[in-house]
Amino acid sequence: MTVRDLYTLFDYSYWANEKLLRRIEPLTPEAFTRPVAGSYRSIRNTLVHVLSTEWGWLSRCGGLERGRRLEADDYPTLESLRRDWRPVEAHMRAFLDGLEDADLARMVVYTGAGGAKRSMPLGALLHHAANHAVHHRGQVALLLRELGHTPGNVDLLFYYAEKRGVPAW
Repeated sequence: MTVRDLYTLFDYSYWANEKLLRRIEPLTPEAFTRPVAGSYRSIRNTLVHVLSTEWGWLSRCGGLERGRRLEADDYPTLESLRRDWRPVEAHMRAFLDGLEDADLARMVVYTGAGGAKRSMPLGALLHHAANHAVHHRGQVALLLRELGHTPGNVDLLFYYAEKRGVPAW
């Protein structure tokens, strides 16, 4: 994996996030925060988890100070969530821009579950961070369907097709 590959994965992730967020825009704040079955109990909570996790990995990898812990209740609306998401995306892009392929082998020491010290190559952690949102976008897509909205198509093929200006199918 190269820095360029990682940049593409993050670019895809941000593209897919934006497509999904546009589908969430018509929801009322009540629907956005409505308790539902699932790991994070609402569309809002799931998205806050995705943002918090990316921010956390960026901080561990050295690209952005973590600051405060993100709490779902701090984000009553989609726009309030977007306000924090935009700078994290900008910081991730800038962090990736500053990397060389050789940097991806650097071992990053971080605190894992239960306080245990762990280490992993920077490239592996960034690959994980880029892929983390995929699972949760799927969860949000299901929740949107349950609310009577279509989530749109955020498959990787559609990203590549849009970037090339050609149809995906």
